[in-house]
Amino acid sequence: MTHTTWSIGELADGTGVPVKTLRYYSDSGLLPVAGRSTGGHRRYGPDAWERIGLIRRLRALDTPIAAITQVVTGEASLGELVATELGAVQERLVELRWREATLQALDDCPGEERLRRLEILARVQQLPQAHRTLTAHWGRELSGSMPERRLDIMVAMLSPEPPADPVPATVLAYAELHLLINTPGFTRWTQDHDEEMRGGPAFYAEIDEAAVLTAAAVSRGLPPHAGEAVNAFVSAHARARRESDTPAFRAFLHGVVSRSSGFDPRLERYWGLVGTVTGGRVLNMTVAHRWLTEGLSISMAEAARPKRVF
Repeated sequence: MTHTTWSIGELADGTGVPVKTLRYYSDSGLLPVAGRSTGGHRRYGPDAWERIGLIRRLRALDTPIAAITQVVTGEASLGELVATELGAVQERLVELRWREATLQALDDCPGEERLRRLEILARVQQLPQAHRTLTAHWGRELSGSMPERRLDIMVAMLSPEPPADPVPATVLAYAELHLLINTPGFTRWTQDHDEEMRGGPAFYAEIDEAAVLTAAAVSRGLPPHAGEAVNAFVSAHARARRESDTPAFRAFLHGVVSRSSGFDPRLERYWGLVGTVTGGRVLNMTVAHRWLTEGLSISMAEAARPKRVF
């Protein structure tokens, strides 16, 4: 027989790959058999040499056999395999960083506190599931009457992604979010104070404008004051009630928002934890609500001052 085919032993001698390994590759479909000898032994064609080289290089990168099989059989390209493996490595790195920060959080505390932290940190070690738990909770709790886009925005704000490069403080904060939503009687976030004050898309657009203006003022450290943010807030509620922005309406609205200013302290803590997890990139809604309430009060006081007559 000419050397157009090779035995498994000849391939082993030529490549340095053990016969047992080559047989495994052959049984897995990585090395297709070109024919059989008169004695019934497997023979392999010229492409076997190149294929063994590719398999060895990919195995050197710890690529799973199943993934290599997809490449050599044409089910996936080498580029697709690289992209898939890179994604898997990056996901694993996030898991390892999360575990490192978790262990640091457990290491840097006294024994009694360590047991408490262990109980809550155990809730958030499966990161995709931990995030789904938050989004599912707030998806249920927020009003179904809210426009879909607004609902998506609020769920995203209340359900931050686990940080990809956490420190112990952010891991603990993320775990505390899960502890709070599982606390009996935890007050759900009720949008815009009460049911009758909710409106359609136009209402939420104006509320969003007020939120943007308020966030800018809070981030600059400005104290509550009358101005654009308060005016946008009042305008949204006036339009939703088909009212005009009058001193009487502002007094009425102030009474409503003042009553709802007594947020459950656990909810206020929740927003604070969201800020820790996101590095302050999400507006703390309890802070914004309090700022607007005080700003509304100031606007009323300014309007009530006697006008100077010259």
